[in-house]
Amino acid sequence: MRRIILFIAASLDGYIARPSGEVDWLFTDQDYGYTDFLANVDTVLMGRKTYEQVLSFGEFPYQEKQSYVFSNNPDFDASPHAKTVRSDVKAFVEELRATGGKNIWLVGGAALIHPFLEHALLDELVLSVHPILLGSGIPLFHEAAITTPLQFISSQSYDSGLVQLRYNVGKRES
Repeated sequence: MRRIILFIAASLDGYIARPSGEVDWLFTDQDYGYTDFLANVDTVLMGRKTYEQVLSFGEFPYQEKQSYVFSNNPDFDASPHAKTVRSDVKAFVEELRATGGKNIWLVGGAALIHPFLEHALLDELVLSVHPILLGSGIPLFHEAAITTPLQFISSQSYDSGLVQLRYNVGKRES
């Protein structure tokens, strides 16, 4: 079965973006394992706001991947870059992960991460912690976070001060 991996960056105080959604504080000076990670992924999943932000950076970067954008907005259409998903997250993901292929990347954002945790759909978390305190912004996890056990895989620190943490995501006890 295909693994779903959340590969994401956050500030040391747990924000994935400024209150405005800006990510201008993210390091872009090195690869930080991104190229190797992306080579093992053939599908990307993201929420509408994340998709719109990705488009604002220029050319759609995941053209070689099967891309899906989750949105409850009936007027939103992710074409031509991705398929829009309006169905139940759990049902869609369970069907998707049963198909053949490489790993699946949960790109974000925070609103989409929550149902993945809620329904125990996430297999691995790769978190790049940037050495900055934003003070406010869009949190990585909702306030109504779900207690989820994590099993440490590895960590790597970089000269820039970025620390990348890898965890297997355990299944919650009922």
